[in-house]
Formats: sequence, C-alpha cells, structure tokens
Amino acid sequence: MVKLTYFGHAAFAIIGDNASILIDPWFKGNTLAAPLPDDFKADLILVTHGHYDHLGDAIELSQKFGSPILAVSELARYCLGLGAKAMVGHFGGTFKFDFGWVKFVPAWHSSSVGQKEFIYTGNPCGFLVHCGEKTIYHAGDTCLFSDMKLIGETAPIDVALLPIGDRVTMGMEDALRAVKLLQPKVVIPMHYNTWEAINQDPYKFKLMVEGDTPAKCIVLDPGQGHEL
Repeated sequence: MVKLTYFGHAAFAIIGDNASILIDPWFKGNTLAAPLPDDFKADLILVTHGHYDHLGDAIELSQKFGSPILAVSELARYCLGLGAKAMVGHFGGTFKFDFGWVKFVPAWHSSSVGQKEFIYTGNPCGFLVHCGEKTIYHAGDTCLFSDMKLIGETAPIDVALLPIGDRVTMGMEDALRAVKLLQPKVVIPMHYNTWEAINQDPYKFKLMVEGDTPAKCIVLDPGQGHEL
C-alpha cells in the first residue's frame, strides 16, 4: 500500500513499505501548512526548484534526518554547499531505489534562491515516482506543455499532482488540458489558495476534470491523505 499525504501548497509525502519520500517541503512561513508528524522521518527529499515555497525547509530537514535531497545539478550543489546531503540529477535521469525509482521530467518555470540576489539554481523539474507498484507524477511549478503526453506514456500514472493556481503556474483550464495529455487515474490539485493571487476553487476543478475526462479528482486539505 502507498499513502500520499498533502501538507499544503506543493508539499507531499509518499509513504510506502520501503520508503518515506518528501516533496517540496515548505512549512516555515506557510501559515496554511499542516505540520509534519513528530515521528515522521524522510528517507529521501525531492525538490522541484529553488523558489522559497518549494525548496522551503529541505536543507534543514536533510540535516535533521540525514537524508539526501534529490534535485537538478545546480540546486543539489547549492544544498550541498549549505551542509545538506544531496544527489545530482537532471531531465531524463532515473534513480533506482529499494522502493522503486524516481525519474526527472521537465517543467516550464524558473528557479532561483534569495529575494534580492536571485542565485540561479538550474532548470525547474517535475518528478515521476514509482513506489509500491504505483506511479505518482509531481508536476512542480509549470505551465501546460505538449510533452506531458510523453510523461504520461513513460508509465501509467496512478496520481497526478497538478498546480491550478494560475498567475505563476497553470490555471484550471490548462490543468484540465494537462489531465487529457497525462491520462492519470486520479488528479490532486495543488499550488492554490496559499495567497490571494492564486485563489481558486478546487471543487470547480474537480467538476471540470470528472465531467470531461475519465480521471477522478480528489481535493485534499492540508494534513489529509489518500491511499493508492
């Protein structure tokens, strides 16, 4: 069994028999985030890009858990320079683990750290995570792009985690088009309502997805989980 837990914004945990994976763990400064359980320990941390609302607490959590951050080269090396453990990867690269595998896929966005210096941290990415015979796609921050069809053909996607907030990512209409390209069994919206500029109604998105595709859309509140 694989359990997916949503912590708010773009932060998720994937828990399987042989894995505890944390993605884009932004907690400090996010008033809407659900806290990590006291007994939680990540074996692996995936970071899609360097913006503060995605890199978040990854460096501190890597140091706390002794677990590596898996990210594109520039971001991984930035994390190493700050005392975290890190593994360097890039688009098309697949990393094999006891639980399965993680594959880097593209995302169309930008990536930097700092609010003044804007240190470049490489290309943003998304991830395919195969765990417990289930495949989860975390899109990161991205617009719609046609190669999502290729991502969907890499492995049948059980759950797609898609941004819907608009302004800085896809909005709901483009996210619906992404569902049609990816063809997942389940869609979970993310990256919305954290601040006013990206306010959206996820239940409207659910009606759009379920009315126009075979996929099921599940809306999770921070702290809620979904079993695959």
